[in-house]
Amino acid sequence: MNRKEMEEQVIQAYQRDEGMMILVFAQWCVNHDLDAQALYRQAYPAQHDNPLLAQMLENTVPKQEAEEIPDATLLGVLSLFGNDDLAFVVHEVIEQRKQNKE
Repeated sequence: MNRKEMEEQVIQAYQRDEGMMILVFAQWCVNHDLDAQALYRQAYPAQHDNPLLAQMLENTVPKQEAEEIPDATLLGVLSLFGNDDLAFVVHEVIEQRKQNKE
């Protein structure tokens, strides 16, 4: 395998993993009755709508059929991919949800 082929494989693996990260975020939003697009825009107001997020939202399941995604898991996945701004917005939502339960 030459260098170019190896680079292509690394890029494809990253894109696949990034898609899974976005799917986890999208499903977490569905599970908590949140608008994933709105949270994304809040985190990244200068960016246009994320087409990969729109695609992953189509792959989510209704919350009644979904597995629970722990808040810490989502925050960890977002941080792993350097989505610190989105992780911050998600953290604020989590904190607000905790305050509303009190």
